[in-house]
Amino acid sequence: MAKRVSVMDSQGVNKKPSPSRVRVSVRLRPYMEKAEEKACVRGLDSQSLVIVNWRNQLETMQYQFDAFYGNKATQREIYTGSVYPILPHLLVGQNASVFAYGPTGAGKTHTMLGNPQQPGIIPRAVRDLLQMTRGTEEEENWSFSITMSYVEIYQEKVMDLLEPKNKDLPIREDKDHNILIPGVTHKTITSFSDFDEYFIPASQNRTVASTKLNDRSSRSHAVLLIKVQKSQQIPPFRQLTGKLYLIDLAGSEDNRRTGNKGIRLKESGAINSSLFTLSKVVDALNQGLPRIPYRDSKLTRLLQDSLGGSAHSVMIANIAPEQHYYFDTLTALNFAAKSKQIINKPFIQETTQAPVQPTIKRPRDDLENMVPPRHLKKVKTESIEESPNLSKEAAKSKLQIADLDPAVVERLLKLDRILMEKGKMETQLLSTPKRERMALLKKWEESQMEIERLKEKQKELEEKALAAEARVKSNSSDVDLSDSSVSENTFRVPLRNHATSTAKGKRVLRVQPLQGLNQNVKQVGIPVVEKKMRKGHDGCENALSWEINVRTDLLENGREKILSLLNTGSLKELKSLQKIGDKKAKLIVGWREVNGPFTNVEDLASMEGMSTKQVTSFLKANILSIAAS
Repeated sequence: MAKRVSVMDSQGVNKKPSPSRVRVSVRLRPYMEKAEEKACVRGLDSQSLVIVNWRNQLETMQYQFDAFYGNKATQREIYTGSVYPILPHLLVGQNASVFAYGPTGAGKTHTMLGNPQQPGIIPRAVRDLLQMTRGTEEEENWSFSITMSYVEIYQEKVMDLLEPKNKDLPIREDKDHNILIPGVTHKTITSFSDFDEYFIPASQNRTVASTKLNDRSSRSHAVLLIKVQKSQQIPPFRQLTGKLYLIDLAGSEDNRRTGNKGIRLKESGAINSSLFTLSKVVDALNQGLPRIPYRDSKLTRLLQDSLGGSAHSVMIANIAPEQHYYFDTLTALNFAAKSKQIINKPFIQETTQAPVQPTIKRPRDDLENMVPPRHLKKVKTESIEESPNLSKEAAKSKLQIADLDPAVVERLLKLDRILMEKGKMETQLLSTPKRERMALLKKWEESQMEIERLKEKQKELEEKALAAEARVKSNSSDVDLSDSSVSENTFRVPLRNHATSTAKGKRVLRVQPLQGLNQNVKQVGIPVVEKKMRKGHDGCENALSWEINVRTDLLENGREKILSLLNTGSLKELKSLQKIGDKKAKLIVGWREVNGPFTNVEDLASMEGMSTKQVTSFLKANILSIAAS
């Protein structure tokens, strides 16, 4: 991104840039008629002039400008007095602009272009810029490049004069608030002959036409952009960019005197509209309004840097002495008087480019030194395994790794991945700024403390679970089993009443004390739970396991009751079964009405929405409870 540097900063003084006022010069052209009539304007000295007051012929109005050039002033005097002083600003990265303003037929194009005998401002400025860059190129480690582009604004359309096929180009603003024209042609010039080669054909592409006041009247605004780029060849590789806008405005026209019709009338309307917008911009700048209407016209958009922007600006107001030009001259003088109050703020357009560092291939030894020790060991191991000539010890170790338990191998690989990720995190941590590094370290410490707290909490929960298991064992050992009708290891426990809780991966059965066991336990249709002592996986005989043994007659009785309920049960009775909701109960009733009663419970699998697995789960959930009822 471009860096704005004021003139005082470039000289080592840290002060705000001094504003630069728009310099206004007035040029009075000679008489064009053979029979000279009385002049409506005359000069007093090199800076002031007077014009007759149209309300009272005996009074005059005086104007003061930066320079006034009479009808005998030469092209060289105007150039050296007003334009040449702003050219050195281009070599230090600042912008400048020169534009000619005035009514049609006042001599604007002659002032800017001239002729071979009397060159105008444009050829003189380009020749001097080329000479300045040649003289400055002798400075050590600096180089210059000059490019040009030439456009016209015809009926609010930007046309490329160097490449006529480029029509209606857009006007944009970059991130540094510089005005540019995307797609415009840029030509590099190294000598004045190069400039003539491009500029003369381009000038012939400009739109001109004949009117009653001018045989070759400009029908468009012409803008010539000269871009000077100064580049430093050694660090810090500074680059200064200056732009020179040379603008030949089309003159305002009174269609009653020019006799414009048809296309000429349309061209005149576009010219007057853009000049009116230019007048509004000047008024808004002088009044300090918050919004300046630069975007209301393509002309004011291009002149944004010249009026209230960042350029050293010079306006040359061209006026005519004839009496019938009186109101055009008065309008031009009033516009020039307002323009000289505009303040610009020039700055140096400077960029610094970092040099491209060549990539240097590191030796293999340096790469090995950069690898952490734990990763270096792994790299060496992999290289040994990949080599075709494996040693016996390496082959033996490889076989030992292959003989390991897959779970152990998986844990080793997981640990290796964790170490690699940790190494990457350490590398990233070292490459981050200090402030971010401290924040990451603090966050890592907090996470480690949180892990420790969770470990302590888990340890407490495990201790509580072990204590609860011990209490369950002591309660089960205190149960009185002396009744002869009940075996030593048999309890009557309804499955609905027992509850389980999980602690440390073991299932603990909470059994309420049994009271009032009678001798008719086997005659009651309730499943019997048998407690058996078995050795656990760790060889401990205290580990308990439980098995459910159900009598066959109870199972058959349960199946019959379920089948009867499926065939005769109401919707409410079907919904009381486990695994049967409202939707499945309606499906059972509908299936029963279409296909008749169920032959067996397994016929549920043929019903839509019921699989064999679901039927099995349904039986397990309902058969014991229905058999016991």
